[in-house]
Amino acid sequence: MDIVTREINLDVPDQFEQWKTFLESLGIANFSGDEIDPLDYTIGLFDGDQLVGTGSYSGNILKYIGVSHQHSEDGVYFNKVVSNLLTNLGQHGVFHVFVFTKPMYAKSFEHVGFKELVQSDDAAFLETGDYSITDYLESLPKVNKSENNAGIVMNANPFTDGHRYLIEQASQASDNVYVFVVSTDKSLFTSSERLNLVKAGVSDLKNVMVVPGGDYLVSYATFPSYFLKAQADKVRYQTTIDALIFKDWIAKHLGINVRFLGTEPNSKTTAIYNQILEKILPPQVEVKVIKRDQNDGKVISARTVRQAIKDNQISSIKNIVPKTTYQFIVDHKDDLQERIKKGMKISGN
Repeated sequence: MDIVTREINLDVPDQFEQWKTFLESLGIANFSGDEIDPLDYTIGLFDGDQLVGTGSYSGNILKYIGVSHQHSEDGVYFNKVVSNLLTNLGQHGVFHVFVFTKPMYAKSFEHVGFKELVQSDDAAFLETGDYSITDYLESLPKVNKSENNAGIVMNANPFTDGHRYLIEQASQASDNVYVFVVSTDKSLFTSSERLNLVKAGVSDLKNVMVVPGGDYLVSYATFPSYFLKAQADKVRYQTTIDALIFKDWIAKHLGINVRFLGTEPNSKTTAIYNQILEKILPPQVEVKVIKRDQNDGKVISARTVRQAIKDNQISSIKNIVPKTTYQFIVDHKDDLQERIKKGMKISGN
């Protein structure tokens, strides 16, 4: 019987249950809302009424790809699923695509045109398309690799005096500092707003370059974990991939030999993140951890700023954010509060 490709609507209970049961038979067991809700498109390969292959994507990330192990045409089914997803993405103007998968499946993706960027014990990170990490790296400003160059990665949601303090410490200790601002639009402040606020907030520091993180720096909102054995592994897995990308590609290309981190006494996630960076980055990249800046005995937190916006207590944050950040919040208060009302979460670091 011919194999038919059809879109699967996961909002339809019967279709969802068939899809879920099929993937569970392949050892995939995480169908939490965090993983399912962001999916934009899902297809199935059907042999009659029997599902024999499936794949989805969220944004430009392929997810939940699986084919039946009971058929002899696994390679054909796999190629058909990936090809269909890439074609559909192309029809929507998306030509740069990523996948995170188990290391044992990395070669399968390489056979259909993906390039592996890094691999850990738990996962491999690959990309394909009309743009690559090499293009991203070439877009960044270059400095002399023989100098003492530092790197900092931050979300800056929004940019606070705490962020400024960390950058100042790096600036004083380094010849040049790259500040990478995470680009994913999953925060109260958009990626462009955050990037511009950081630039404005450090414009006086002449050896500091603020650049977008592009698609290559960690975002807990986009890294999938559905194929991991335990959810407890998620943070470690994500951070390991992030650390490897930074060490093997970004730091190597730019000559970054030290990465500055800020402590986060109130976040277990950030504590794990820092521990893994300290384990993976050396000796190629030294790790320096700076104690978080405080105001009136309290650690300065972007979360405090977001909560003040929600509570309409804008004046209360005047002493913990740069003037440029404060003025932006004053000017855009109504818009920011509307985003919160529409469901934008303000929790997190």
